[in-house]
Amino acid sequence: MEQMQKSNLPNIAIASSAISLISLLLLHFVSPEFEPNWRMVSEYALGNHRWLVSLFFIFWGLSSILLAATLWNHVSSRAAKVGVILLFISGVGASLAAYFDVSQPMGHGIAGLLGIPTVPIATLLISYHLSKKPEWFSAAKTMKLLAHGTWISLLLMVITMFVMMSGFQNAGIQMGPDSPPPSHVPDGVVALVGYVNRILILVDIFWLIYVAKAIKNIHK
Repeated sequence: MEQMQKSNLPNIAIASSAISLISLLLLHFVSPEFEPNWRMVSEYALGNHRWLVSLFFIFWGLSSILLAATLWNHVSSRAAKVGVILLFISGVGASLAAYFDVSQPMGHGIAGLLGIPTVPIATLLISYHLSKKPEWFSAAKTMKLLAHGTWISLLLMVITMFVMMSGFQNAGIQMGPDSPPPSHVPDGVVALVGYVNRILILVDIFWLIYVAKAIKNIHK
């Protein structure tokens, strides 16, 4: 019975990821006032569909936690174990973001600190460890490619956020933790951080799905 429950974890992780992605997709239709080129996904909580944002974060977090639980017995090195722990922490951070939305800056900041920078470290440590195991050879290339995508997209998000914030300040718009978001993007401001934020999310979740599917294939 215990073995059967463990074998179901990858399926539940994949289903959770799918629900998270569907929730994210729906947000773009039900809240079109949040322009995706410069508004972050977490800002959807400021609209009329906070419950859908919460659903997105909860199931993203659940997928990470379940995959971490599944991977624990698949890794053997100390570094990979650290990676699995970080993956679990990232899931906790994503889940916390469902409760502490952007209207609660301190709680949301803690959730982000737990949920965002931990992902690239976790995925790289886990991917490079698993890629050395014969049963993972067929999945290694794509798994490592997606793992590198997590830190590249995070770096791009930091850069595009800095560029946009600088543009707003040059346009005379005050930006700060207590400042309301601007109503529009002034001419001359390069605002792409929203797109990059969504790419980061997709890469992170695709890694979860891919690794969960690889585990299923190994246990066939």
